[in-house]
Amino acid sequence: MLEGLELTLLVASVLFAILAVEQSRLYRAVMGLLGVTVAIGVLFFLLGAYQLAVLQLLVYAGGIIALFMIVIMLTRGVEE
Repeated sequence: MLEGLELTLLVASVLFAILAVEQSRLYRAVMGLLGVTVAIGVLFFLLGAYQLAVLQLLVYAGGIIALFMIVIMLTRGVEE
């Protein structure tokens, strides 16, 4: 059963990565990146690397994604 859950998380992380790369809207791309980091964090937890899973979820899924969202909101009206 655990192998099936791990395989599901791996497939979900690949699908979220494709979503993050192929999206033209920045919010959806960041949400795809959030999906990748959460799926990898849960995968680390299932594999027994609890410290790495907590680090992945707190630092990447929490901090970096929030920073990306703030930067996108602040630079929304800036023309190139």
